[in-house]
Formats: sequence, C-alpha cells, structure tokens
Amino acid sequence: MTDTPHDEAHGGGLGTRLNWLRAAVLGANDGVVSTAGLVVGVAGATGSRSALLTAGLTGLLAGSMSMAAGEYVSVSTQRDSEKAALAQERRELREQPVEELDELTGLLAARGLSREVAREAAEQLTERDALRAHARVELGIDPDELANPWHAAGASFLAFTVGALLPLLAIVLPPSWLRLTVTVLSVLAALALTGWWSARLGAAAVAPAVLRNMGGGALAMAVTYAAGSLLGAVGV
Repeated sequence: MTDTPHDEAHGGGLGTRLNWLRAAVLGANDGVVSTAGLVVGVAGATGSRSALLTAGLTGLLAGSMSMAAGEYVSVSTQRDSEKAALAQERRELREQPVEELDELTGLLAARGLSREVAREAAEQLTERDALRAHARVELGIDPDELANPWHAAGASFLAFTVGALLPLLAIVLPPSWLRLTVTVLSVLAALALTGWWSARLGAAAVAPAVLRNMGGGALAMAVTYAAGSLLGAVGV
C-alpha cells in the first residue's frame, strides 16, 4: 500500500507566517484601491500627466508612511503587552512555584490529558524551562518570537508601496486616451488576484472574495472619478 502524501505544515511559526502573509495581501490591496481612487479622481478633473504623477506619488508616500506608522504603533503595543505578561509570569514562578505547577497541570489536563499524565508533563516542562512552558500553554506566547514592530512597519510600507505602484504607473505611462481604461482594467485584475490570495490563505470560498474585492475597488474608482469630473466641470 502506498503512503498518502501529507503536506500539512507544522510548527509554532505557521500562524505567524500566515498572519504576515495576510497583512502583506491587505497592505497591497489598500495600496491598489486608495491610490487608484486618488489618481482616477484626479483624472476626472484634469488630463495633466504631471498632476496625475504628483497626486499619485504623494498619495503613495502618504499612504505607505501612514500604514507603516500605524503598524509600528499597533505591534509595539502588542509587544509591550507580551513582555509585561512574561514579566508577571516570571515573578509568579519565582514567588509561587507550587501554585504555578498546579496551574500548568490543570491547563494540560484541560487539553485532554489524564491528571497523572498532565502532572508528569507539567513537572518535566517546568524542570526544562518553566517560563517557556507557561508562556506557551497559559499565555499563548512564544518567548523566542515576540512581535517585532520594525518588521511589521517595514512589511506594511513595502506591501502598500508595491500595490500603489500599479495604478500610479497605469495612469501616467499610457497615452491620454487610453490611460483610464488601462488603469481600471489593471486595478480590477490586481484586486482579483489579491482577493483570490486572501481567500486561499483563509481557506474561504474564492469567488465571493474576488467579487467583493473587485466590487469595492470599482465602486471607489467610480465615486472618485465622478467627484473629480464634477469638480473639473465647475472649475474648482
């Protein structure tokens, strides 16, 4: 009998890697939609290539810096919380070792181990590295993989920038009579790709995710183009 291939990934870093991938997809998606909405809106008001380039480039820089700063603040707060929880756990292990051993035994038993096996496992884990055992079982934290705000900020900056470059280049490179068509089609294709990717990462249905993504981007471009056309018509 032949063995069935087993491709399921294991390891404590899987959830972290998936979170990074989701963040990258969402960052790129934000870059595509926000920049596309901006340049299409400007295109509704003016056909000036320099105006489109200026608007798109400043929007790219503002959006990428905003994403990076927001991610840095968010992940820094998460890291501070993780470090505080580890410090409290370290203090409790020092001051109440017996109670902490009982707590770890109870947590392991709650996961399906018999009381005797849970006690033996708790004692072995405590002897090996008590803080790491409590961090992983009780807090759900890996002390070796605390959230890194600089990595998060850099990843968000890069993802947004990559996404924003597509509508920016699509609106300034083609001739004036073709630029809007190229931009809209390019953006919708990119949104279909990010929708498909996000659905695959979340093990969700692909078609609804793709349609939602494309629909949202199309609506954003339609609204901003209408607004830009109206402002251009009244000479604002």
